[in-house]
Amino acid sequence: MDTRTEVREFLSTRRARLTPDQAGLPAFGGNRRVPGLRREEVSLLAGVSVDYYTRLERGDLSGVSDSVLDALARALQLDEAETAHLFDLARTANASPVARKPRKKTEGLRPSILRLLDAMTEAPALVRNNYFDYLAGNTLGRALYAPLFAEPAPNSARFAFLNPAAQDFYPEWERNTQELVAAMRGEAGRNPYDKKLTDLVGELSTRSERFRTLWAAHNVRFHRTGVKRLNHPVFSELELTYEAFELPADPGLHLSTYTAEPGTASADKLKLLASWAATDAAVPGASRDRTTR
Repeated sequence: MDTRTEVREFLSTRRARLTPDQAGLPAFGGNRRVPGLRREEVSLLAGVSVDYYTRLERGDLSGVSDSVLDALARALQLDEAETAHLFDLARTANASPVARKPRKKTEGLRPSILRLLDAMTEAPALVRNNYFDYLAGNTLGRALYAPLFAEPAPNSARFAFLNPAAQDFYPEWERNTQELVAAMRGEAGRNPYDKKLTDLVGELSTRSERFRTLWAAHNVRFHRTGVKRLNHPVFSELELTYEAFELPADPGLHLSTYTAEPGTASADKLKLLASWAATDAAVPGASRDRTTR
């Protein structure tokens, strides 16, 4: 991924979505030839010269200070994830060639992580890496994501965009795919020289028009918590709250857990799912873990 192109397209799309009214600026003149703010308006809001902001938006973040990045984030009304993405792009732009090597990733799962998954018996739990591969799950987690774990190499991005079953499994498929690509954008900003991640983006861009459209929007978000609706092939629709945690001792690995609001139909279905998974060996083709070390 070309950093200058990423910077240029990220800043220009953020500027295009912000109107003068939203920025608290008077909208002089009737017809505006650009969507959103003009460059001079962003420079005014950020407290930098038009020439300097133009240089930044053309993709040149060399030597930019944290204070200028903070001012840009405020001017463009970036949220926490977008601000972090901007700083990631600047870090890459100013890194030495030695520092531009892909960050070392954890290759497998430690036995203690597998024991932790086994100990979680009342909530679905899954572990994925930065390439959105599902590396392991407890019994309930694999049962919940049975359609995905039916694939030889479970990957949430490939499943969402390349498997027709995904649109049935995710009742809010459009929203889910938006959030997934926004999370992938964040990963790409943090690890721009990771060939495996770049290859995944290239594969999905080639094979999915939906992915290409969403990737071009340059939206970024954190995948930390939220509500997910799933249409399970046996228990139909469940509405669950997910919590996602980074594993600090294992760079690139994330643990996700799912719970249901007590007293709801989804909570009842989750209990039935646990019983079904335990008695019927419900998940085809997947052992608890795919990679260990």
